[in-house]
Amino acid sequence: MDLQSVKQKFQIIGNSTKLNHALEVAVRVANTDLSVLITGESGVGKEVFSQIIHQLSIRKHEGFIAVNCGAIPEGTIDSELFGHEKGSFTGAHEKRKGYFETVNKGTIFLDEIGELPIGTQARLLRLLESGEFIKVGSSIVQKTDVRVLAATNVNLPKLVQQGKFREDLYYRLNTVPIEVPPLRERKEDIPILFRKFCVDFSDKYNTSPIQLSDEARHLLVQYNWPGNVRQLKNIAEQTSVLAKQKLVDINELASFLPQGSVANQLPTIAKEDDTLMSDREILYKMIFDIKNDLNDLKRFVWSASNGGASFNVDENIPIPKLETPSSIPVPVGIILPKPTNEPTTIVNKDNNYPYIVDDNSAYEEQSVEQTLSLSEMEKDLIDKALKKHKGKRKDAALDLGISERTLYRKIKDYEINA
Repeated sequence: MDLQSVKQKFQIIGNSTKLNHALEVAVRVANTDLSVLITGESGVGKEVFSQIIHQLSIRKHEGFIAVNCGAIPEGTIDSELFGHEKGSFTGAHEKRKGYFETVNKGTIFLDEIGELPIGTQARLLRLLESGEFIKVGSSIVQKTDVRVLAATNVNLPKLVQQGKFREDLYYRLNTVPIEVPPLRERKEDIPILFRKFCVDFSDKYNTSPIQLSDEARHLLVQYNWPGNVRQLKNIAEQTSVLAKQKLVDINELASFLPQGSVANQLPTIAKEDDTLMSDREILYKMIFDIKNDLNDLKRFVWSASNGGASFNVDENIPIPKLETPSSIPVPVGIILPKPTNEPTTIVNKDNNYPYIVDDNSAYEEQSVEQTLSLSEMEKDLIDKALKKHKGKRKDAALDLGISERTLYRKIKDYEINA
């Protein structure tokens, strides 16, 4: 069976290189009796690969059972897998078959194999090597013909080094390894998967499927997806049911994602060059712009002082008469000339208010105390933006270059009245 037919039969969506390679290995190994170890993060769909291997094997007409080893208590897992005799332990009121006996001639899928206790690992190793097992509380050796497929989302070699997993069992299970890639390594498949899930849920709930804006689609692709396909399906269902509009924008989509992860991973999306900027980078940019404006003001004052130029001042602003340069109120970072014995006076033509400056070319930078707190400067910028736009947060967020969601959070953090 070719790869495309396998995808259609088992409803697998995606065309990434790593996914295709994993499927090819599963198809090639399906018609053998080799043990297979399927590795991958939680939620990538490891059980689907076990179904593919079973359905394409010669055992497809026999039984198949999936067992989550991590969900069975340590005290009863031997009984669940291998069975027990009546009276073998408290509560064993009758004889019971285990999974290996029940699916004889078929396939058993042991999910989260790394959770098996050491004692159970020894029993499993014997079964894999000889097909023999002994029920709990029995002395009779029984045989079974079962193909074992195993899966894990943990690093088994690391568990082997720590003495928590048998090395011989690891190599026996890992005859053929299949690694299922996480969703973040197959980004090209994310929009297609999300669209498929949305269409499925629109049919289920008898509604029209939602659409994503370009920025929302960018957020969908760039998000890390720690829960992989399982998480993507969950978000698609939430969005399909709870979205206020059928065209979902970036802010609404972000509201369905975990709160802390979006802010850390995906700051504001720049409109022109489609690059990502963090809030801190935006703040630094504003600070540098202010510094450039101050430098321009320095050059203007120095040019006026050297050339003896006169300049007009707004008549509505009262300007006191000044006698010494040291009494002039200086903005942050302004460079003033050194006072000498022969000052030059620049006079406002309209009001005759003198400004005393120095003809000498020597000058020095006056140090003026200023706040170095980024949080205070950021709070001040947000406050000014809100006042400028008369409390309209959407316009203020656009002016600041941050998302409206981020602005809401910062208003709350800084306790700004808006």
